[in-house]
Amino acid sequence: MRRFVSSLFTASLIAAVSAHAFGQTLSADERKIVDYIDRNGGAAISLLEASVNIESPTEDLDGVKKVGELYRKELESLGMKTAWLDLPPELKRAGHLIAESNGTRGKRLLLLGHLDTVLRGEPYKLDGTRAFGTGVGDMKGGNLIIIQALKALHAVGALKDSRIIAMFTGDEEDTADPIEVSRRDMVAAAKRSDAALSFEGTVLNTATVGRRGFSSWKLEVTAKTGHSGQIFRDGMGDGAVFEAARILNEFRLALGKEKYLTFNPSLIVGGTTVETKDADGRASGKTNVVAAKAIVNGDLRFISEAQKLAARARMTEIVSKSLAGTTAKITFEDGLPAMSPNEGNYKLLAELDKVSKDLGFGAVEALDPGERGAGDIAFVADIVPSLDGIGIGGTRASHAKGESADLNTLPMLTKRAALLIYRLTR
Repeated sequence: MRRFVSSLFTASLIAAVSAHAFGQTLSADERKIVDYIDRNGGAAISLLEASVNIESPTEDLDGVKKVGELYRKELESLGMKTAWLDLPPELKRAGHLIAESNGTRGKRLLLLGHLDTVLRGEPYKLDGTRAFGTGVGDMKGGNLIIIQALKALHAVGALKDSRIIAMFTGDEEDTADPIEVSRRDMVAAAKRSDAALSFEGTVLNTATVGRRGFSSWKLEVTAKTGHSGQIFRDGMGDGAVFEAARILNEFRLALGKEKYLTFNPSLIVGGTTVETKDADGRASGKTNVVAAKAIVNGDLRFISEAQKLAARARMTEIVSKSLAGTTAKITFEDGLPAMSPNEGNYKLLAELDKVSKDLGFGAVEALDPGERGAGDIAFVADIVPSLDGIGIGGTRASHAKGESADLNTLPMLTKRAALLIYRLTR
């Protein structure tokens, strides 16, 4: 730990010297914010360790609330008004933490994080300057950046003048249905804001101006059944499996090359009898019997609501052109909406880019929206200009064991976030 703190101090010192070289572009308060972050790196790491060591998979309601309580104490110490927002018991989710400053100046900001993880926790472990543990990147590291940035603003007296809402959801990894209930408070907060910043992990020197949304679909095919020697004849037709294959292939031909649109048949079962439940399926049949039924479950990912609706219409049209002796239907279920790139999002990116250059950290570019999946920011991106992907970076998958984050990036990312928030709220 001592060796790590030393290396973190060295990295922070280098960053501070770099920022000093650009001192003419930073105000006195901004230099104090940078100095605060450099001086409090050890405390930041301690808070990260404490949060990671609280297991908080979405279904562990007590664990999610414990992470919320840890953050709540930190935010209340800054003079922010906090509340725990319970969800109806039937949703089986812990709820959300919200904190708000009561200033009167500058843009009204909504800062987004989440308390839950996909997996049950692997404990915090340090290896050099890389931290391991469930949620260290997704997104307890991002939550830490929010809190440390607000602490830095508080230290220079800038937080009390700002209008900031920080919201940490308890079910980002498995959003409760109906969304109208589980994201009601977030939408309400967005309507009281001028911009939203979300702190999912950064990817190299980028930020996120667009994220694809997703929805699911289910294809159900029924057909005449009988002796396999009669297949393709007028009295029998082509069977359910051939019809499912025909539909899937036409999906691929009609939609397979559209930018940012993907559709994946993730589960397919067919035969004389077929059953599906959630992600499981069972089928039975004999080689000398024409398949009577086929079911395909899949997902659809899209960059805009218009793209989603157009794809659904084309898929429905393809399904309607049934082969002989078959009938088919397709149904769709909404998941998370898309965060569509727009002018407001790019303006926020330009603000972050300027902050980064003023700090001596170089340019920040837009991440290709096709490289990012859905997230909470999408629920508000049609209400206010939004930017995501400004949390701590890592190299391992966040939804698998061995999740890690590069702590060398923490001082830089915290400074960028803090100065972005500071400038927007001036």
